[in-house]
Amino acid sequence: MEQNRNWESVAPGGGTISAKHPEKSVSAAMAADGWFKAMVVLCSFVLLGMILISLSMGYLSIPIPEIARILGNKLFGILEIATPLEETFAAVIFDVRLPRILTCAAVGAALSVSGVLFQGILLNPLADPYTLGVSAGAAFGASIAILLNLGATFVSTPVFAFAGACATLFFVVYLSYSPSSKGIASGLSSNSLILSGIIVAAILSAGISFLKFIANEQVSVIIFWLMGSFASKTWINFGVVFAFLVMGFLIAICFARDLNLISLGDRAASSLGVDIKKITLLLLITGSMLAAVCVSVSGIIGFVGLLVPHMVRFVTGPDNRKLLPLSMIVGAFLLLFADTITRAVLPHEIPIGILTALTGGPVFCWIFKRSRLR
Repeated sequence: MEQNRNWESVAPGGGTISAKHPEKSVSAAMAADGWFKAMVVLCSFVLLGMILISLSMGYLSIPIPEIARILGNKLFGILEIATPLEETFAAVIFDVRLPRILTCAAVGAALSVSGVLFQGILLNPLADPYTLGVSAGAAFGASIAILLNLGATFVSTPVFAFAGACATLFFVVYLSYSPSSKGIASGLSSNSLILSGIIVAAILSAGISFLKFIANEQVSVIIFWLMGSFASKTWINFGVVFAFLVMGFLIAICFARDLNLISLGDRAASSLGVDIKKITLLLLITGSMLAAVCVSVSGIIGFVGLLVPHMVRFVTGPDNRKLLPLSMIVGAFLLLFADTITRAVLPHEIPIGILTALTGGPVFCWIFKRSRLR
């Protein structure tokens, strides 16, 4: 456990001040804050540019100036759409591409925030949104909905997936809870949570395999959903994910300082006024709910919540007050970039979960090996 704490230790205020030269330390901290704000603004503009590029690419290529004209007309009523071609472009943008693109970006951001929370709470660099079996629970719930042919009803598959993820989370917490343990939440320890998640995920994976065995002609639908995709996403999907993302990010950023203190250890955090039990359970539920809503909307997309916090941590360091917002933006960009490749670059669209696993796995292996050689 001490090794895990050292992996993400940070001073109570997120930085250090030299006793010999306090004025230099304060100046350095102010410069670092200014640099971080500039980095956030730059990454936000890069993400906005990626959205415009993604809108322009596809079976029907749309020039970026035309996209800007249509968006200006739709949002602000500045310019009028005068030709049938522009009306076709507007229909493609607002009915097909923009809901998918914004949903993809929101899912990437939510998975990244969830990954930061899991790695901070469990004090484990290998933790991600699916460590506690949340993805397996969502997949099991969605598989039941597909097997019962409930896909045609109102958002039945996402509802079943979300319910399965929530039930799995609470069962894992119940399974790992020990009143006599002195863990991260007065009865919960990171090791017991991870082991319980692995056990429950293994059981649910067996259940999914059984459902696929008896699914007959619907097995292909289950398999495709499990691989993850943003095809045919609607404004409702974006609204649901965005609402959870806003709530989850606000909760996470409000308790980012407490999450920093928890990384110092239970005793140090408690002595500094952190209610470890309340904060741990609150952030644990927040991260799991973010992962659950993402899986319920897009299926299983791996390595985003695991890889993005590691990449951003190289830039921001372990301070969660900086790690959370930048991870959110970078996660949105990376997943949107991957979805644009699958949708508009490759000859045939493949499930995005395959692409993230094929690219994220080797990259994470390199990052992990590089950190071990230090």
